[in-house]
This record gives sequence, C-alpha cells and structure tokens, in this order.
Amino acid sequence: MDIKVGDYVTRISHKHDMIFKVIDIDDDDVCYLKGANVRLYADSDMDDLVKTDFKMSDDKDVVERVKDSTSLDRDDYFYLPGKILHIDGDREYLDRCLKYYNNINLMAMGICEDENIVPNKITEYLEEYNPNILVITGHDAYYKKKGGVHDINSYKNSINFVKAVKEARKFEKSHEKLVIIAGACQSDYEELIKAGANFASSPKRINIHALDPAIIASRMSLADINKDIDLKDIISSTKYGKEGIGGIITKGTMYMGYPR
Repeated sequence: MDIKVGDYVTRISHKHDMIFKVIDIDDDDVCYLKGANVRLYADSDMDDLVKTDFKMSDDKDVVERVKDSTSLDRDDYFYLPGKILHIDGDREYLDRCLKYYNNINLMAMGICEDENIVPNKITEYLEEYNPNILVITGHDAYYKKKGGVHDINSYKNSINFVKAVKEARKFEKSHEKLVIIAGACQSDYEELIKAGANFASSPKRINIHALDPAIIASRMSLADINKDIDLKDIISSTKYGKEGIGGIITKGTMYMGYPR
C-alpha cells in the first residue's frame, strides 16, 4: 500500500481502534505515528496499516458543551475569565487548543516547547505572561518494561512535567492564585498532584484526548473565583472522565463585576 507522510491510518493488529497521522517513515518501512485525537506516539510496520479518511474537526460539540456548562447573566454583570498560559510539546495539538480557546472567547497564550526544556523556562514564562491558569502538556507514555506505575523513571515525560510543576509552585505556592493542569497520555498522576498540580493525568494510566487539558483550563477560567468548583462535573466534561484526569477542589478564577 502506498502510505506516505501525512496520511491518516489505523492499525490492523489493534482492530482499527485509533486513528493516527504518519509523521515519518524509515528505510525499513516502519511508520512513526501520532494520534489524530489522542496525545500518543506509536510506530508500526507499514503492512499493518490501512489508510482512512479523516478530517480535523472544529470541535464544535466540545465548545458548545463548555458554553452550556457556564450560565452567565449578561444583562447586568460583566465577567473577567482567568487568563490561560498553555505550554504544549506538540505544535498541532497546541494550535488546536488555541483555536478551541478562541472559539469560547478566552484569553490564552500558547507556547510550543519540548517537554524536557519546559522546567528550565517555566519561571521565565510565568514572569512574562502572569497567568491565572497554567497548562503543561505534550506527550507521555508509561513503559511497563521499565518498572511499576509508581516509578517515575517508567515514563517518557512525567519527570519533566513533575519538574516543571515544582518550579511553577516555587513561583506561586497558592493553588488558587495559580491553577496548574499537567500531564499527557498515561502520565504519573500521583506524582504530578504531589508536585503541586491542581489537575493531572492519568489516574488509570490511559490515553487522553488532545483537548482534555484545554477543557479543564477553560472550565477553570469560567468558574467563579469566590466559589469552590464542582470537581466531579468539571472532570466529567473531559473525554475519558476520572480515568483520564483527576484533581483537587479549589476555587475558580473568574471575576464578576457590576454594572456591565
């Protein structure tokens, strides 16, 4: 089959469970893949792949779901949602998240940065942008052959996410003054929470949707700064719910003013 870089494919051996984009092919016809919707890297022999039609959605369903979850009185009050800084190890996923933020009229700054670079630059970014909400995401994976789920060295990038969260917490210790959302597919959830994240992936070490960190960020941006969030409701708004992302109860980041 004539498979080339840029094609969308599924894997026969995995019963076509997921759509990937081919990002590279080596001389032995091994294809390197990236999840179309899931923050996952993989590789596969070309013979195991089948082309499939795929068009990147504009995520209208997600946008409408988040809008419906936020009831705002537009007659008398004005609102100042929390400002988001989204740092992502993947340019395509970052652009998709920024488009999503824009569609719900949220102020969000985006930075594409390799996961291993972020810990050394996080303070610089926080000083420059002064966000209310910080997203640190990209790609990750749990490798069973390297050790157990509670061994940070068994993960592709969890150690980098943990280091970045710790540096961010040195900058701002309060979980309510800086809401941190950290992790990607299969990340070490417990270590990220202990490091200081308000929300993290992945409690069940599963893959998460490309937009899941952004969904949490947007819900926190639109949540009342004077009220505790409905933690279960916010987590259930993500693609895979409590298996993919968990967190702690905190207050929102949105101010409300009067008169409009």
